[in-house]
Amino acid sequence: MKENIQLIERDGKPEWAVLPYEEYLKLLEQAEMLEDIRDYDAAKAELENGEDELIPSEVVEALLDGENPIKVWREYRELTQQQLADAAGISKPYLSQIETGKRKGTVDILSAIAKALNVSLDDLYEDQN
Repeated sequence: MKENIQLIERDGKPEWAVLPYEEYLKLLEQAEMLEDIRDYDAAKAELENGEDELIPSEVVEALLDGENPIKVWREYRELTQQQLADAAGISKPYLSQIETGKRKGTVDILSAIAKALNVSLDDLYEDQN
């Protein structure tokens, strides 16, 4: 490969390298592969350190189907409404009304629920469009 590369110098120092397009494509592919490996290693480390978790497809599908995210996450975490309400500092009827869409929780309440479920506030957001 080195014999196909032309170096262009400025002030006696290499400044540009001109190489065949096929060689450039190979280098680009190798760089992308290295980036994928680094991303994989980072994701694996986050899982091993407890900084991230794998979510079962049933949970993802329920969320994509428009089911109430609080209910979906509560059931996934195997919590009763009473347990989640207690952890979030609200009443069970209030939680039930939020899960059924009869009431909307305040940001503070939703933040407390998110913390109790160990998810981000964004994970509890329902797209209204």
